[in-house]
Amino acid sequence: MISEFERAGLTVLERGWLSSNNILFPGDDRNESVLVDSGYWSHGAQTVALVQRVLNGRRLQRIVNTHLHSDHCGGNHALQQAFDCAIDVPAGEADKVDRWDEAALTFRATGQHCPRFTRSGKIAAGDDVTLGTWPWQAIGSPGHDPESMVLYQPDLELLISADALWENGFGIVFPEIEGERAFDDVRATLDMLSALRVRWVIPGHGSPFADPAAAVARAHRRLDGLIADPARHARHAAKVLIKFHLMELQAQPVAALATWLDKTDCVRMTHRRFGADRPFRDWWQALVEELRASGALRVRDGVVENC
Repeated sequence: MISEFERAGLTVLERGWLSSNNILFPGDDRNESVLVDSGYWSHGAQTVALVQRVLNGRRLQRIVNTHLHSDHCGGNHALQQAFDCAIDVPAGEADKVDRWDEAALTFRATGQHCPRFTRSGKIAAGDDVTLGTWPWQAIGSPGHDPESMVLYQPDLELLISADALWENGFGIVFPEIEGERAFDDVRATLDMLSALRVRWVIPGHGSPFADPAAAVARAHRRLDGLIADPARHARHAAKVLIKFHLMELQAQPVAALATWLDKTDCVRMTHRRFGADRPFRDWWQALVEELRASGALRVRDGVVENC
């Protein structure tokens, strides 16, 4: 793996689950330094420090975002402030960024934060993107997010898969929560990825891995389970949002968590579509209890704490 990544001229900054992985192409006198995805905003100072350490005095010149969920683009602002770098976003998100429409960008619906940044360019599916010394193909990968892209280098047989494919699954299929049919998009994306010649995958979360065929097979099995029981997927999505919120804050009084849940559209929407047979408070309290039973959080003296 190390030799393959050295040949590609990239460094993988593997992050915790609050922030996406960052893939840094340090560049040289002839090629731009480029970072793919920037993590969550609360890790912005850490992200800047990590990039500075790898660049060793060079300036970050460009950020490329695979998609605009807050854990992939939340560090854009801090990096742009530190380096005055350009930022390229998926073409379908460009106007939303220019207007800074937090509702359309989903930050408001998920109850997450992303400091405003300024984009310089946009990347459409089918474009070639120069990362280091190699041209990479931007390929549309809808499902987890309608505008999401993966980046593929066929000569190196490397895939930057974002949240379209992890070693054990893929990201939440948010359009399904919103009432749009997207499981078919996930299947089409998985089929597309399985047709690529790939030796190593750099996912949006988790360690880089080989054997993408096995990962795609696991993803297909997971997808089949979600299609058979969409309510399970919805409950999982709501629990992920709660866990993400607690990873950011680490601890919050139950009353404050209740207020956050009440104001978070994606959680409310999930309850309306998949849990309306129970009062909202009873429904989310059951989710919190499931997270507590699994060891993902604890409740002490009226405070919910991340574990």
